[in-house]
Amino acid sequence: MMTKALTLYELNQMVHETITISMPDEYWVEAEISDIREVRGHCYMELIQKDEYGNTPLARASAKCWKNKWMYISPHFERITGHILRAGMKILVQVYADFHETYGFSWIITDIDPTFTMGDMARKRQDIIRRLQEAGVLELQKELSLPLFTQRIAVISSEQAAGYGDFCNQLAENDYGFQFKLSLFRSIMQGEQIESSIISALNEINRQIDHFDVVVIIRGGGSTSDLSGFDSLLLAENVANFPLPVITGIGHDRDESVLDLVSHIRVKTPTAVATLLIDHLIEVYNRISDAQEELIQMVQRRIEIEKMRLNIISEKVPVLFSFMSNRQNAWFDNLFLRIQNAITNRIRQTEQHLNSLSEMLSPLYEHIRIRENHRLEILQQKIKAQDPMLILNRGYSITTLNGHVIRNAKNLKKGDILCTQMAKGKVTSIVKET
Repeated sequence: MMTKALTLYELNQMVHETITISMPDEYWVEAEISDIREVRGHCYMELIQKDEYGNTPLARASAKCWKNKWMYISPHFERITGHILRAGMKILVQVYADFHETYGFSWIITDIDPTFTMGDMARKRQDIIRRLQEAGVLELQKELSLPLFTQRIAVISSEQAAGYGDFCNQLAENDYGFQFKLSLFRSIMQGEQIESSIISALNEINRQIDHFDVVVIIRGGGSTSDLSGFDSLLLAENVANFPLPVITGIGHDRDESVLDLVSHIRVKTPTAVATLLIDHLIEVYNRISDAQEELIQMVQRRIEIEKMRLNIISEKVPVLFSFMSNRQNAWFDNLFLRIQNAITNRIRQTEQHLNSLSEMLSPLYEHIRIRENHRLEILQQKIKAQDPMLILNRGYSITTLNGHVIRNAKNLKKGDILCTQMAKGKVTSIVKET
């Protein structure tokens, strides 16, 4: 015999009655928020429990907080903890079971204990600090020092943040006229993307590290509830190991994030960072001014000492000069006598040498003169024997053509005018034929 089937609504109604009867109470439950959103004033959460030694989900559930409760729970939680409820946060939540025939099962939130979350966040924060200490990086940034002239600044901030504008204005309008070169590396400064965004900016700065003296991470205009993103182990490790000093101005007086702990210097606001940088240059300027004044005083003292020494020396100079003058004069007189004697001896030796040469040259000169005269006589006789007039007087003649002596008749042609020179007179003739 077939059993009559239930409708889905009837089945859900049975579940509703069962849950209402068997689970009439409210329960405090520890869980982690995996997703949270507000819709028309109501809050919808996805709760999760993970394996204690890993991230494997062990349980999941949906939870709702109606508007009339949420409008009180949320501000109270933020006021006590200083943080807004967000994904990844552990909470102690009071719920009761609700099953609706149409919308199914859900836990209905009636209260959230902020002290539990504060304790959990504090435990996480202490765990991060402990791990940084064990890795030996918590104080690394403190070992760095600001360069004397810290003026090239890499700024990690949101461009629209009011704090960034205040920071830029304060540096630009400083009373000393110091010049700063700012380079903005845009980053998300609130929400879940703080960690990855700032690390990305640090990596970009590191690629241009020679262009900067310091890194500042500033945030202004947000609420203290947005500071939880700066309690990150990975972000803290990146800042702690960064090779340039990192200055933070991201919180308020009573808030100190893990990022603040590992930074080189932590101040409360972006304007305080600007003041710190200006004060650093003022200190350097004062040190230079003090060193300049000290140097001037040292030079003046040295000049006074040297003046005293010169006065003492000047009193000794006349005596020393007189002694040196007499000594030099005696040396010059002795040198003059030595030079004079040397010149006299040299002249005497030269005269003797010249006399000896003169005695030797006189006979030699006479011998050469006689020999050369004899040669001249012989040459005169040879020249005289070659005189053309002697040849002409013996009956010979000389015939020339245009001043050139004719030795061969074959060189003549008809019509040539010849000149024949004889001992007495000349004859001109014309060649008729050859």
